[in-house]
Amino acid sequence: MKIQESAENYLETILMLQERKAHVRSIDIVNELDFSKPSVSIAMKNLRENGYILMDKDGYITLTKAGQKIAETMYERHLFLSQWLVRLGVEQQTAVHDACRIEHVISAESFEAIKRHVESS
Repeated sequence: MKIQESAENYLETILMLQERKAHVRSIDIVNELDFSKPSVSIAMKNLRENGYILMDKDGYITLTKAGQKIAETMYERHLFLSQWLVRLGVEQQTAVHDACRIEHVISAESFEAIKRHVESS
């Protein structure tokens, strides 16, 4: 199932925050992405309704299996593409920015082909 780029970004952000801290709440996402509280609140509601996250009574967010899978896919692409672009000579900040854009539009087939090529070089 294809989801919107913004949803992929939110899921990836939740995963990254979970790696840094024990519990993630909407305010952590607001601070990380510098988005408004209402925007994040709406996004969390949509992610919850679509089965990508769970939110407990205290507002703590966890990824469902489906959400975790998408988040891990995006994060793997982000890290790999960022590092690859830096190795090609792209400035770090530009590489990270570009990787963030590429990770959402590249097909699984093309990403795997790039990965195989880089790893065999």
